[in-house]
Amino acid sequence: MALMPKRVKFRKQQRGRRKGSSTSSEINFGEYGLKALETAWMTDKQIEAARVALMRETGRAGKLWIRVFPDKPVTKQAAETRMGKGKGSPEGWVAVVKKGRVVFEMEGVPHDMAREAFRLAAHKLPMKTKFVSRGGNS
Repeated sequence: MALMPKRVKFRKQQRGRRKGSSTSSEINFGEYGLKALETAWMTDKQIEAARVALMRETGRAGKLWIRVFPDKPVTKQAAETRMGKGKGSPEGWVAVVKKGRVVFEMEGVPHDMAREAFRLAAHKLPMKTKFVSRGGNS
């Protein structure tokens, strides 16, 4: 089952501009986190793939917080369509992740296991990331 909002006020959204840094740049829930170093759109599939990688590596131990949610609809025109004729239909959902945003948080696992799990999860994501811990020593 794909990650998406239950309902939205408007079916289509403009793309927007992806400048600036995130305001939620601290670890708020867990002990370790994965911080975005670039701005990107994360799709529902990428979030789920990273979650599965984290769960598989930790053996479902500890607690995981997913700090992003795909609430922006992305539209796409059909292939080989001429210009004009309006905006395409919604194809999927993305979460806008600005640089500095903590994307995932985890607690209840050893430091080495958390680092390795986040390394594997980072390979599934479309931006560069950094492992961070609550104490500040990564």
